[in-house]
Amino acid sequence: MFPPVALLGLGLGLPPHVLSQEEAALLTARIFGDRLAGFPQFERVFANTGIARRHCARPADWYAAPHGWSDRMAAYRQAASALFVQAATAALADADVDPAAIDCVVVSSSSGFAVPSLEGQLAEAMGFRPDVERVPLFGLGCAGGVAGLATAARLAATPGRTVLFVTIELCSLAFRQDDGSRANLVATALFGDGAAACVLRGGADERAFAVIHGAGQHLFPRSQEIMGWRIDDGGFGIVLSAALPQFLQSHLRPALARLLAQCGTDEERIGRLLCHPGGTRVLAALEEVLRLETGSLDHERAVLADHGNMSAPTVLFVLDRARRAGLPDRAALLALGPGFAANLITMRRGPR
Repeated sequence: MFPPVALLGLGLGLPPHVLSQEEAALLTARIFGDRLAGFPQFERVFANTGIARRHCARPADWYAAPHGWSDRMAAYRQAASALFVQAATAALADADVDPAAIDCVVVSSSSGFAVPSLEGQLAEAMGFRPDVERVPLFGLGCAGGVAGLATAARLAATPGRTVLFVTIELCSLAFRQDDGSRANLVATALFGDGAAACVLRGGADERAFAVIHGAGQHLFPRSQEIMGWRIDDGGFGIVLSAALPQFLQSHLRPALARLLAQCGTDEERIGRLLCHPGGTRVLAALEEVLRLETGSLDHERAVLADHGNMSAPTVLFVLDRARRAGLPDRAALLALGPGFAANLITMRRGPR
């Protein structure tokens, strides 16, 4: 637990190219259909993801051509910069906070590299002060939306200190034509691109739509092969174990109890657990672990249908939907990511 931190604003960002799930399946069949003997049976995965469409950093034809590190990272820098500005500007407007009032910028992104980091490259254009503190985070993957927001909240815990958190993931840029593994094909069926940003301020604030009270992380032992990146000459390669839903069913509940205790609460006091929707099988496993009726994680399924799994930003899209529907008095954000780790934030509904 830490002193209350006001969540003043939330903004979202999406790249301009929209790919329907049918188009994604056709594109993948065009690339892999003649090379993989079992591909026709795999095509059913696209129909079973619960995804209708997703946004991508590049038009469909870009993914049909071969790419190396140089053009992948050039695409990342261009698209991630645009999404940073889009999401951060929306969050600042929602919070009614001037960019010059930001004391610290925390950025979580694990799908590309930029040096100087994105917030450094964009500081002058955004209107940040020269003395703004910069905290770039890498390697958190799908958990980055919660783990990064928790880091931002800790840095904002001093009353009056204002922090901007931005998370951007461009998973589509990691698509590999040279990888016919099941993990790569599942990733092709699941992942999209997006960004989200939050403005936080230490202490009580009447403009807050939520107040963060606690955060925690649980690192599961001997679990590094469940999720992550494999890095080689061609770029990133997905590491994604088919055993993930079963792992959650076996290990998540005691870890969640410990995380809630770290935050000074328990499951009975949480009106809604807002989860990162990794996929339909993961959502089904979460509902079982949380002893919820099938379909209870409705905001999560709606975000997954509209945007796919955008990795770290996705849970903040879920928070946005929950906010517009009406947050309960107490809520928590849960995301799972490489490590393998579970990350949790607890919050109360704000006065706004």
